[in-house]
Amino acid sequence: MAADTSAPRARTLPLRSQPWILTYHSVSDPLDDPYGITVSAERLDEQLTWLRRRGLSGVGMTALLRARAAGKRGMVGLTFDDGYADFLDEALPVLLAHGCTATVFVLPGRPGGSNDWDPLGPRRPLLTEEGIRTVAAAGMEVGSHGMLHRDLTALSDEELRKETHGSRGELHRIVRQPPSGFCYPYGTADRRVVESVREAGYAYGCALVPGSLAGPLALPRTHVSHADRGPRLRAKEVRHRLRHRSAGTARPGDAG
Repeated sequence: MAADTSAPRARTLPLRSQPWILTYHSVSDPLDDPYGITVSAERLDEQLTWLRRRGLSGVGMTALLRARAAGKRGMVGLTFDDGYADFLDEALPVLLAHGCTATVFVLPGRPGGSNDWDPLGPRRPLLTEEGIRTVAAAGMEVGSHGMLHRDLTALSDEELRKETHGSRGELHRIVRQPPSGFCYPYGTADRRVVESVREAGYAYGCALVPGSLAGPLALPRTHVSHADRGPRLRAKEVRHRLRHRSAGTARPGDAG
């Protein structure tokens, strides 16, 4: 049964501290990893154990935002970008063993393809449409990463619409429900891109460092690498809290 992706939309949320959201990519052998985006299954297990020992639960984005809307704390968002096929064999068993869920941001325009947007190796296979359905059936949330992993800020309005609206329609076809979340390729967005994501009907958007953008359509995240163990994770958590404190409020859908 697919995960419930109906994210909260109406309630005003306090933003004194933004939710902590971790960004993963491939879970496989980290030795050939020029971008520092690969974590071994053993290291992922160690990182989730560290979270659990601190009383933190790893959940997908819709669950995180729903808990936040209800005033609950003690949850950390787990996100996996690009939709690598190794999620099924390497990441999913570890997540299930820890009782965690996650949001997997996939590229419906590249089913069964590879990460050929990366000029440096290695080539890693991406989820097929059947693999995406398997992710949803396992209780994970499926979100959009656009169609083809392009820098959305450099696209024409027509191309941008294909990446935002088009990918939402394709994922609706694949998993039989529209995704609530969008993840900006390369972690970058501007106001035009955020507005396209809003118009497409997404409830939230994930960036890395959103700059002057704010609100649920420009959520900041923390990159996680194989080098991150307890002390480094704690340092990244503290850095996140210091960077993303705000005394204001925002309504879901407000992007700044």
